[in-house]
Amino acid sequence: MTLSSPWCLGSVDMNPVVVVHGGGASNISEDRKERVRRGIVRAATVGYSILQEGASAVDAVEGAVTVLEDDPEFNAGCGSVLNVNGEVEMDASIMDGKDLSAGAVSAVRCVANPIKLARLVMEKTPHCFLTNQGAEKFAAAMGIPEIPGEKLVTERNKKHLEKEKREKGAQKSDCEK
Repeated sequence: MTLSSPWCLGSVDMNPVVVVHGGGASNISEDRKERVRRGIVRAATVGYSILQEGASAVDAVEGAVTVLEDDPEFNAGCGSVLNVNGEVEMDASIMDGKDLSAGAVSAVRCVANPIKLARLVMEKTPHCFLTNQGAEKFAAAMGIPEIPGEKLVTERNKKHLEKEKREKGAQKSDCEK
């Protein structure tokens, strides 16, 4: 799930601004704080550079989110939270404030950058939302390369899932008493 959200503002009369937040959906351990901070700075820098080159705010958002999706420290792309089966299913959405067009995908697997797919939904289809198999068929038709699902799974998220299962199992046992 893409929980990190860049916002881009800018016009000819003012300097562009990029705001990125990420990692706020959970507690960040002390050993990860600096890596997360650097990832956010990288994403904001990429988005800002894209705006400085004269590209659109949508281009900047896609670029910044792609950085987050490629960084295993974030709950997006590589590093996404695992479902109960230990698999990555991702969501992403994007919107263009100029015309209020939007594109979104959900339950996507084996795609490194769901934000790119969401943008294609916005720009290349009459739809605003595709999910699971429909999104995967669309990705293939658009030439989005498939990535093995295990490349999106991190050791941290495997351990997190195992812990959740143990805790839920313990809760279930307590309820049965």
